[in-house]
Amino acid sequence: MKHTHRTGGRLRAAAGALAATGLVLALGACSADSVDEAVGKAVDKTVDETYEVTYEVTGKSVDEITFHGGGGDAMNPKLETVSSPTLPWKKTVTLRGIMPPAVMPMAVEADGTDVACTITYKGEVIKEAKGEGMLTAGGCVAVSPVVG
Repeated sequence: MKHTHRTGGRLRAAAGALAATGLVLALGACSADSVDEAVGKAVDKTVDETYEVTYEVTGKSVDEITFHGGGGDAMNPKLETVSSPTLPWKKTVTLRGIMPPAVMPMAVEADGTDVACTITYKGEVIKEAKGEGMLTAGGCVAVSPVVG
């Protein structure tokens, strides 16, 4: 009978440990739910926040400028294009949330060309690039300033 008593004690200890584990997991789930909720609220706020940036393109003989103008969404922004722009070219746009500001000038010229672009946010240049050569395409793409 001592053997049965010992087994019963082990079963009670195991049941107690299992109950304690369940309690810890349940409390952890509540905590995880709170964290998930807080993260969700922060993402919603970030996604809904708007900001303004100014794009600038300088150089010679730019054939077209493509840029994020604020349409679409962060994962699929609507691109706008200006053909045969007068340089220097400047445009201020309002973007939303995590949508990255981007301006991409393209120039095709047989003797090469210098093209530069900048993205400015609240008076500070957050991205700049310069290209030289027969085909210049690349441009400036920055991280949304509301992210960091």
